[in-house]
Amino acid sequence: MSENNHANQGFNTRAVHAGQAFEPRTGAVVPPLHFSSTYAQDGIGNLRAGYEYGRGGNPTRDALQEQLAALEGGTHAFSFGSGLAAEDSLIRALTAPGDHIVLGNDAYGGTYRLIARVLGGWGIGNTPVNMADHAALAEAIAANNTKLVWVETPSNPMMRISDIEAIAKITHDAGALLVVDNTFASPYLQQPLALGADVVVHSTTKYIGGHSDVVGGAVIVNDAELAEKIGFIQFAVGAVSGPMDAFLTTRGLKTLGVRMRTHSENAMAVATWLAGRPEVEAVHYPGLEDHPGHELAKKQMSDFGGMVSVQFTGGEAAARTVAEATRIFTLAESLGGIESLMNYPSEMTHASVKGTELAVPVNLLRLSVGIEDVQDLIADLEQAFAKL
Repeated sequence: MSENNHANQGFNTRAVHAGQAFEPRTGAVVPPLHFSSTYAQDGIGNLRAGYEYGRGGNPTRDALQEQLAALEGGTHAFSFGSGLAAEDSLIRALTAPGDHIVLGNDAYGGTYRLIARVLGGWGIGNTPVNMADHAALAEAIAANNTKLVWVETPSNPMMRISDIEAIAKITHDAGALLVVDNTFASPYLQQPLALGADVVVHSTTKYIGGHSDVVGGAVIVNDAELAEKIGFIQFAVGAVSGPMDAFLTTRGLKTLGVRMRTHSENAMAVATWLAGRPEVEAVHYPGLEDHPGHELAKKQMSDFGGMVSVQFTGGEAAARTVAEATRIFTLAESLGGIESLMNYPSEMTHASVKGTELAVPVNLLRLSVGIEDVQDLIADLEQAFAKL
């Protein structure tokens, strides 16, 4: 549990200082990394600063949670061992067998797999819908015992933009809660809680960690009752982030603002270059004026982010050729690191939804545009396109 004491400060100030007070005994500017699994008690039940056992609390993890809450405009944040661990604990905290989740029909494959194939066996139903069709969304919510509406914006990997404010109203009118996966935008570019969401989730592995060296997840809320439920599940189930993972995530988070500015600038240049190529059927990037969600993204985001998806006129063969021909863009899972990555979602990140409504086109590549010099990234794509 974390309290946001930095609400009136700017984003980068909060990123550097929230939860990061210097160590009082030595004055160390960087708070120490606490590895201890257990804590001495001053008598039975008399805990020092509330610490008892590492699953229930750790100072390094608590510092990260305060930092996350401050950056998302929440009052409570919870750090988990992975993004899917965060989602699993969140869903089990806020639903019960017989309840229903309405989610976007372009959700991340891992999220859908968790909801449909793992929690479905526990009795949680789901309905995928087009989040741009608000009438269909309202109908899907009303038709079931819907407790959660789950939105990704921008979505992975189709880069669709959903109207958080409008969806929050529809969700709340039906008595449900709105969860927004803010992984692609990051808290630097988008603040879902301020737009009406009840819960924000992240794979902190991505932009928040930012260096492809740590796996983690987070849940942030601004409601004490929700926080109590989520905190209980986190403690009872124990899918917490370890102290080194929390430390690495905190270190990455401190530079999120400066990194996201470069990610966004480079992605816009790459998307513009791709849009002018005859080999390209479509470019999915909300920063392009012809993107159907461009105006909405301008309204609810401060910039357009570092993720670009591209479809090829040459179909699956062309996509595979380019994916395996780049030299700076690395063919790999994940996203959001300082280095540029190339992903073939149909067989990689979204293989679990092949054959479903959430399936990804086989001629599509997803680019996580890093912070390298953009002329080198474009030159790399140029030489890969020459193989077509």
